[in-house]
Amino acid sequence: MMPRPSKPLAAVLVGLLSIWILFALGINWGGASQSVFYLLAGNSQAIAEGQVFRLFTAPLLHLPATAAGVQHIAFSLIGLYFLGTALEQVWGTKRLLRFLALTAFLSYFVQWLVVMSLPLAWTARLVQPIWFGTTPVLAALAIAFALTLQHQKVLLFFVLPVGSRALVWATVGLSLLLVIADAMGPSGHLAPFAGMFFGWALGGGTPSPARRLWLRFRIGRLDAEVKRSSSRNSAGRRERRFEVISGGRDDTKGRGRSGNGNGMLH
Repeated sequence: MMPRPSKPLAAVLVGLLSIWILFALGINWGGASQSVFYLLAGNSQAIAEGQVFRLFTAPLLHLPATAAGVQHIAFSLIGLYFLGTALEQVWGTKRLLRFLALTAFLSYFVQWLVVMSLPLAWTARLVQPIWFGTTPVLAALAIAFALTLQHQKVLLFFVLPVGSRALVWATVGLSLLLVIADAMGPSGHLAPFAGMFFGWALGGGTPSPARRLWLRFRIGRLDAEVKRSSSRNSAGRRERRFEVISGGRDDTKGRGRSGNGNGMLH
């Protein structure tokens, strides 16, 4: 029986397909210019000039033309459907949607940082001037699926049943082979590897490695604050060790009885 995605996940799938159909019809049959498509796709220089929205819109786009475009959107939808619904049953809908959004943005953000940090001669073979697509998210989902559902098999290329370890090797190995073959996809070479990393960091267990690191950081800060508070209290007690307090007698009686006239105890 086919797994049934939740309404939010189904909305993501329908939304991606609708965006692809809109651009495919407009460009291929309506004579529309590709300028709007390029405006929403990733562009490292444009992002550096302030068009940060491209980091959010680039994962929503897929090749709008030719058989390669059909394969691009089809593989994205099928991967999101099978891997996403399986993880949704374990994580819940909120965590899955948060995972999809974060891995999409962070993968392309890391790619952009690398492109802007290295010489153009180094990055020209790794990232195209225009980049887009959900490939980094699929890479993240594959790693998260393998680490979370270790005893569950998945159909590699929808034919070969493989376990979690084989899925990790296949995901990493395929991306490496594409680099070696100089076969760059629409997402570039860097973003899929960033997606694999964030798939481990945000999806490699419950809680995830990133959340465990954050919790250790918070606990460390709380422990340090408790130690500082304890040190201040100890110092305050040492300062108050020798104090002068009232002896309970007024000055007149004190002078009459003891002659010292201060009426204090030490």
